[in-house]
Amino acid sequence: MKDVSSSVFLSQHRGTSPAVLGPLALSLLLLSGCGGPSDEAAKPEAAANPQAAASTDLRPALTVTVARPQSTQLAGALLANGNVMAWQEAVIGAEVNGLRLAAVHVNVGDKVSRGDELARFASEIPYAAALQAQANYENAKSEADRVRALGEEGIYSRSQLTQIYTTEKVAKAQWEAAQVTLAATRVLAPDDGVISSRGATVGAVVSSGNELFRMVRQSRMEWRAEVTPAEIGRVKIGQQVEVTTVSGLEVQGTVRAIAPTADAQTRNILVYVDLPRNEALKANTFARGNFVLPSTTALTVPAQAVVLRDGHSYVFVVDGQARVSQRKVEVGRRVGERVEVLQGLTAQEAVAVQGAGFLNEGDLVKVVQ
Repeated sequence: MKDVSSSVFLSQHRGTSPAVLGPLALSLLLLSGCGGPSDEAAKPEAAANPQAAASTDLRPALTVTVARPQSTQLAGALLANGNVMAWQEAVIGAEVNGLRLAAVHVNVGDKVSRGDELARFASEIPYAAALQAQANYENAKSEADRVRALGEEGIYSRSQLTQIYTTEKVAKAQWEAAQVTLAATRVLAPDDGVISSRGATVGAVVSSGNELFRMVRQSRMEWRAEVTPAEIGRVKIGQQVEVTTVSGLEVQGTVRAIAPTADAQTRNILVYVDLPRNEALKANTFARGNFVLPSTTALTVPAQAVVLRDGHSYVFVVDGQARVSQRKVEVGRRVGERVEVLQGLTAQEAVAVQGAGFLNEGDLVKVVQ
């Protein structure tokens, strides 16, 4: 095809000398043929190699550091929740019926010793009844002693003797019962301990069996831990337990007993842990505990490498092409800045550490030291 620009140029310079037109025309022809063919040739070349054209789009999403799992010696532990409870809480009730409380000597929190008087009922009526029972017994005993002195043969019939001796025994029993009732007007502490509840009020008329006080025997507390059936086999009698209360108090306990059956509601098994005497321990409060187990070797990764999503733990495994894959793992103990991996990862795999929380499945990363 004839170049239009060259024709226009020649038509505008028809009167010009051929010596001048020759070089100019040649230059225009050369310039017009340089650009077009080479540009057209470049397009098929780019179309023939699309991977090379797209290579500039494969850029790392994030810069990360990586680490491989390590075998770490970890102190064995079994974590559990539970409540601090009284070792034994004695219920102290009224042993007399229909009497008025004349005095109450203790309040909640008071420490008491075995035999201390906690309260006292009005004793006039029981005292009078005891005197009457004593008089009846002395009279019956005197009659029986007289019969024994005269001799049993020939004077009294067998039935008369039986009645005399029975009357003596009944009178004695009634006198002893009256003495017990009189003694019961004094409410005494059954053991050393601390008063945990008080229902006694001066002036109240109380029926037999009514609760007057509760007392924590020997001021002892215990931790009742709830352990799942799957883990109960790791708990042994005499095992040491580190217990931490809600107030931050840390105490060392010892496993005393393990319940033979699971709770019908929670399906967990109660473990009874003796705690040392400490006034800061309060009954019916929540506490966490750590059952101390022998040390074991565990596979651990940096805590930063574990990402929590949708209630599950994940790590991002980095392959040889610097591409990551999201891997669900089961984690265990945490010691310092490392977390135990129980399942889902091998020691030969590298995981993203710094920046792991921003990754997604299939991301391309740049690994730095």
